[in-house]
Amino acid sequence: MSVALSDPTAVTPTPTKPRPALLTFLGGVGTVTGSRFLVESDHTRVLLDCGLFQGLADLRRRNWRPLPRVAADVHAVVVTHAHLDHCGYLPRLVRHGFRGPILMTDYTARLAEIVLRDSARLQMEAAQHANEHGWSKHRPAKPLYDIRDVERTLELFDPMPVDSEVEIEAGTTLTLRNAGHILGSAWAHLTLEDGHTLVTSGDLGRPGHPLLRPAAPFSGADVLLVESTYGSRRHDDVAGRAGFAGVITRTLARGGTVVIPAFALDRTEVVLHELAELRRAGTLPPSVPVFVDSPMALAALDVYRSAVASQAAELRPEMSARGAADLSPEPFLAARTVQESIAINEREGPAVIVSSAGMATGGRVLHHLNRLLPDPRNAVVIVGFAAAGTRARDLVDGVRALKMFGEYVPVRAEVANVPHFSAHADAAQIIDWLREAPAPHTTYLVHGEPDAADALRDRIDRELGWTAVVPRSGEAVLVR
Repeated sequence: MSVALSDPTAVTPTPTKPRPALLTFLGGVGTVTGSRFLVESDHTRVLLDCGLFQGLADLRRRNWRPLPRVAADVHAVVVTHAHLDHCGYLPRLVRHGFRGPILMTDYTARLAEIVLRDSARLQMEAAQHANEHGWSKHRPAKPLYDIRDVERTLELFDPMPVDSEVEIEAGTTLTLRNAGHILGSAWAHLTLEDGHTLVTSGDLGRPGHPLLRPAAPFSGADVLLVESTYGSRRHDDVAGRAGFAGVITRTLARGGTVVIPAFALDRTEVVLHELAELRRAGTLPPSVPVFVDSPMALAALDVYRSAVASQAAELRPEMSARGAADLSPEPFLAARTVQESIAINEREGPAVIVSSAGMATGGRVLHHLNRLLPDPRNAVVIVGFAAAGTRARDLVDGVRALKMFGEYVPVRAEVANVPHFSAHADAAQIIDWLREAPAPHTTYLVHGEPDAADALRDRIDRELGWTAVVPRSGEAVLVR
């Protein structure tokens, strides 16, 4: 028997060392919307969040531009939570050819399905309304995506357990940790094929959230992307709750109606929780009805109640003990149909109306604002962050007339800004989240308007001594 021997003069190839990954900021920079961060290594292309731009017209127009990479070449998308500014571009990405897995927690998947279906419906209705009434400059007006795009997107959802490690591609792994922002929210930890690590915070919840446990502590990474929505502000819970109760009391005393534009996910739940407290305290009389007028918010409420019933780990223990009662402060009336929504506008007497969208960019709340803003007996309560270019921000800034449905409506109602209800951590709470971790090589301040991002960058540099940078839109950096 002859045995084949290797050539002793042959040279064994030296393994090629992976090149550093490239991180590109495609959105969520200089604004609180449109979060999209692309991580590209030798063998993997992962998009962290895939959100819609909202607010200013220049930002909204960016939703119509294709990604600077071919959508079909993206291997996977990681979604930190189900808010539209983090997941709302997914159907557009799928329309352009993306077919990879969309990784998220189970509750994010359940809520994102509600959000995307509602987004497609609203866009299709807005396009139809614009074409019938001629208020759009586009002929014909078209939706960014439709329900068929959403159905194709849902087929790609790939929920994963919190605190478990999943391999996206060979050598690239993902772990999701609780972020305490809304039900299902997570911050994401990527380990890349060259061994470097990257964390994106998504949106961090505030430790005092009445329903959810605080975010899992930041454990360190080579590169960190951290939100800066409230990077220049401090939440005052005591003053916020007093301000909310005060505007309710004043408005009811003068026979008016309170309308609360509220995000359908989490903000509605938190507002209802606070209204339940006011019921118990006698501030909100049983005779004053509370309407929840948002099909999406009502569907999300069902998911929250399901989480309470199953004692989900991310809920505060006292929330599970109380059950879902605080999410239904009777007499709480659900307006699920268009007819039920119209009936709210036809009734007489004081009431509280909780309706989406939270920034008054669309949805049923516009019809309530259209009716209620001209009457000084009424009040509008803005209960969270209002991005530049949105109607909610215009109201906070004191406009005397608000444009809706192609015409201006006078603003004579009281407008109260109560950011206490925000589900975002403030500047000090973000610093506390970072404080115990080793310093990253670089920390990037994202998802914040310029002043807030700059303020948080300076605070991180001053208090922690970390290298902190506010990136530019479209900028690409190495992950080291």
